[in-house]
Amino acid sequence: MRIFHLSGDQFTELDAMPEQMPATGFLWVGSARREFEVNAANIQAALQRWTSSQLVDLHVSDLLNNQLPSHFDYTSWYDLLVFRRLAAAPGSAELFVDAEHGTMASAERALKAIDTSPVGFAVFDRVLLTVHPADCQVREFFAQKITKLTQGTDFRGSSRLPNSSADLMLRMVNHMVDSYLELRRLLTRQLGTLQQELLDPHSHFDNWQLLLDSRNSLHLLDDTCEDQRSAIQEWIDALDEWPPEVDAQARRERELLRVRSRDVLEHVERVLSHVRRLESSAEAAVQMHFSALGHRTNAIMRTLTVLTAIFMPLNLITGIFGMNFDALPLIHSATGFWVATLMMLTLGLGLGAFFWRKRYLSSQR
Repeated sequence: MRIFHLSGDQFTELDAMPEQMPATGFLWVGSARREFEVNAANIQAALQRWTSSQLVDLHVSDLLNNQLPSHFDYTSWYDLLVFRRLAAAPGSAELFVDAEHGTMASAERALKAIDTSPVGFAVFDRVLLTVHPADCQVREFFAQKITKLTQGTDFRGSSRLPNSSADLMLRMVNHMVDSYLELRRLLTRQLGTLQQELLDPHSHFDNWQLLLDSRNSLHLLDDTCEDQRSAIQEWIDALDEWPPEVDAQARRERELLRVRSRDVLEHVERVLSHVRRLESSAEAAVQMHFSALGHRTNAIMRTLTVLTAIFMPLNLITGIFGMNFDALPLIHSATGFWVATLMMLTLGLGLGAFFWRKRYLSSQR
């Protein structure tokens, strides 16, 4: 567990939870989920000292639930946001490297390696409590980023320190959404590899379980993004219902929160749009695969039908000359065999030329 104090241009990490709330700024308590479960009583006592309120038992259960979808809830003392991250799972770097080489199996395994563990935020007026998965790098990333901002060595993105617990929460959520945007190119490459395997005329694709797992992974991402969008939209609606601020500075800060909230929502919608495009692309690849398979089958059947049509009159001629009659024409002639052969050859070539002109045997369709 890490405790930070942000006040103005100062960012300080505390050794332990303070007995009293600092006079200025706000506190950020970042805890892993297991640490939060073990220290729940101490955290509740600290929140009672700082804010004169505690987390509701149901919200404590929500923060400890690793399977909870993204959602938003609120009380008179704090707002609760559970947001499922979209990031590469720990130890999946090798899978993503293998996927760059274009093999379909490695691409599908990399797609399934996207982690959607939830991160919980309890947003008080002057306290932000965040509950992360044990391997989540969001807390460390922002601790380093804010430290660099205070030192003036980070010039990427916003140069302002978070001025409230809600501001910091929105920045962390935005970072989690943008971490997925960084994976778009790789996911597009993975689905492109799958499409190439499906549409390759020389490929004998038969691993339908692999395709089904990939589509299920995309459906899971779609559901996750839908929950994210609903949670952020509910946060924006709740933000609009906050009591109006009296001074100009407070109104400006409130408007900045609205702007940042809308920006987060726009990023979530971009992610959702991209995931749905990938879903649509996968569905289209399957449909094109079956269309191409049907087209090849039709071409084969057309060729076989034409060959049958060519040999049918030849079989008729051989059947006639094979009948047991003694008075058949050419049957006693020394040149009868050659005449019949020449007639069948002429007929076969003529029918072949006729079907070729009709483009029944042409490679052009």
